[in-house]
Amino acid sequence: MSDPTPPIQKIVLAYSGGLDTSVIVPWLVENYGCEVVCFTADVGQAEELNGLEQKALASGASQLVLRDVRQEFAKDFIFPTLKAGAVYERKYLLGTSMARPLIAKHMVEVAHQVGADAIAHGATGKGNDQVRFELTVMALDPRLKIVAPWREWDIRSREDAIAYAEARHVPVTATLKSIYSRDRNLWHISHEGGPLEDPWHEPQEEMYTLSLSPQEAPDAPEEVELTFESGEPVALNGARTSPAELISQLNLIGGRNAIGRVDLVEGRLVGMKSRGVYETPGGTILLAAHRELESLVLDKETIAYKDQVALKYAELVYNGMWFSPLREALAAFVDSTQGPVSGRVRLKLYKGSVIVAGRESKFSLYREDFATFGQEDVYDQVDARGFIRLYGLPLKVRALNGLPVSGLEMPQPDYSRFKRD
Repeated sequence: MSDPTPPIQKIVLAYSGGLDTSVIVPWLVENYGCEVVCFTADVGQAEELNGLEQKALASGASQLVLRDVRQEFAKDFIFPTLKAGAVYERKYLLGTSMARPLIAKHMVEVAHQVGADAIAHGATGKGNDQVRFELTVMALDPRLKIVAPWREWDIRSREDAIAYAEARHVPVTATLKSIYSRDRNLWHISHEGGPLEDPWHEPQEEMYTLSLSPQEAPDAPEEVELTFESGEPVALNGARTSPAELISQLNLIGGRNAIGRVDLVEGRLVGMKSRGVYETPGGTILLAAHRELESLVLDKETIAYKDQVALKYAELVYNGMWFSPLREALAAFVDSTQGPVSGRVRLKLYKGSVIVAGRESKFSLYREDFATFGQEDVYDQVDARGFIRLYGLPLKVRALNGLPVSGLEMPQPDYSRFKRD
């Protein structure tokens, strides 16, 4: 009986040029007997793109499609997440999580253009990226088949992959001495594996790529000024620039002042814990500035509810649900709050710390004449008496009923004077 599933003719592979994806190209050709089109998205990984086309062709690919998506990444993925204030498990600014759906989106577009019937990725079966790639493909074109070699082949280690590449004369730069797994883009760089797999092991200074240590940072603070329009940063130190360039400049400024280092043991979507060290200099600065401006222009209730939305937003992005209806609905809510988030924030950067120096906006809810103790025509302090009595009424009733307060044994006063005759 013949297999009713037609064979795959052409695959678009998410290609980085690293060890894993270099090995995947010949593996796909050998095991699926199909044409392999490599796709690389320039999301800000810099020098890693040099010589990529030659490497892909030498590995057995028919072509390499390279797209510069840095501006799209900044405008359509980073800025919405920034406006949401989304941070995963208190620390992680979602650099890799945001980039994967963007890459997968373009993979679907390339598959349509070249007539491919499948996509492939080099994510392992233990991580989050497999979910992010595949959920995006399912959301945008569920007709495309998905091939995940790490869930099929018998390569189980870096040593196996290097041996496989050498046997097929595939050019790879990886050696057995490479101890860290890294992912770099416009927003951050992540470090995993090697000595970091022991949570007790302190990261070595030579591991860091984008930032100096606090000990090496300048002994004087550096001041930066950020201008926002409707929640999005548009200018740095008074000079308007593109989203991607603004982030790049902030990475340099923040990096030399030791800003943005995070060491996190996080809960992966697949259920296990993993340790990652992240460097996000520009993102850390932008998040601090955005929060300060929101504190000036948004009311108390909106800020409180938006903080709850930020937690769910971060969870959805981390879990690969970028193109989900809920993420899009939450983004619409966030956008509805961002109109007044326009103004300037001044920050001082000093040895790993981001210190707020000033903030201003024409939409500011802060009024000195409202806050002062001297203006009785705006706020009559006598009104506070009735407000406090009503606000504290539940506490008063609780005490009158003799209920314990936080487990403390309090002496019971005579409440008879509160009783009606």
